[in-house]
Amino acid sequence: MHENEISGAIVDAAFKVHTTLGPGLLESIYEVAMTHILRKRGFKVLRQVVVPIVIEGETLDEAFRADLIVEDKIVVELKSVEGIAPVHRKQTLSYTRLLGLRIGLLINFNVALIKDGITRVVNGMPDSPLPSPAGQRGSPGSRIVLDPVRIRVS
Repeated sequence: MHENEISGAIVDAAFKVHTTLGPGLLESIYEVAMTHILRKRGFKVLRQVVVPIVIEGETLDEAFRADLIVEDKIVVELKSVEGIAPVHRKQTLSYTRLLGLRIGLLINFNVALIKDGITRVVNGMPDSPLPSPAGQRGSPGSRIVLDPVRIRVS
């Protein structure tokens, strides 16, 4: 399945979670609900994945934890905050770079309309084979490209 199809399914799941639970809950509740819905729809979803980084030739195993990784193609960063700050977008881009992924979704559930809480982050890495997952993935020239997300209701 292509990344755009997967991201569409993730957005659809976020819509379902938001209309069911509403805004104002803890991030961990949305994480559990998103995982449940996506798995029920047949997607491979990993939660709180420890992602190592390599610094000065040494691997640091607990550098960060990705909230969700869907189908080994999209990292999903979940928030339940008053507003998305520029640092949240940069954080999501860093996660895509470290994981060697092209697409990240930043989803803030603390909004009246979920469409206002979704930001798509694109890692502008070149089309070349990714290095091994030794923490040296992604591209130093990556940049944030914010794409509008189309909300679809099923």
